[in-house]
Amino acid sequence: MRADAQRNAEKLRTAAAELFHERGLQAPLKEIARRAGVSHGTLYNLFGTREALIDEVVTDLAAARLGEVAEQALAHEDAWGGFAYYIETLCELQATDPAISDVVAGRYPDAERLMAVCERSHTAAARIIERAQQAGTLRPDFTHEDLLFIFGTNALVARAAKDTAPDAWRRGVAFMLDGLRSEAAHPLPTGPLTSRQLYQVMGNLTGTP
Repeated sequence: MRADAQRNAEKLRTAAAELFHERGLQAPLKEIARRAGVSHGTLYNLFGTREALIDEVVTDLAAARLGEVAEQALAHEDAWGGFAYYIETLCELQATDPAISDVVAGRYPDAERLMAVCERSHTAAARIIERAQQAGTLRPDFTHEDLLFIFGTNALVARAAKDTAPDAWRRGVAFMLDGLRSEAAHPLPTGPLTSRQLYQVMGNLTGTP
């Protein structure tokens, strides 16, 4: 790559990181190019697609942050404490970092490296759930699909309340966690979402086809 192209690519990475953090992964590519001081065509020539730019800019950061949260949750001496920490911390990341919120939602499935990070995150989440259920503190009918549904709805609340009540999501999460304790469990009125149903519902929530 020529020196001028390398400089433009670095400008675009910096601008994309800023705008993805401010607005989420749907930030307009034209705005990224404008902030970087290059043409829209230059962005496409260097990165090709939004997904390629996301993989270039977001994936490593997302892997580090999600991996750290899962590692600390699994290292928690108390299984329920680790489970609650995992949910509370990821919900806080959703409220404070729109880019991570979109990663958790799996919003751009064509970003291959990012989807691999999501898969590793899902595997860790399943271990966190299983650990709390084996300890008898998390209700046994809670599923991984239920967890992703919680994250999907929390993302909507956090985004909608960001300017008027930025901590509103905390109240909802606290109510939800109390309801997930095994001693608070009552029979549920319907079964969990299937993986296919969850995929369709999350697509509707995030606007992803």
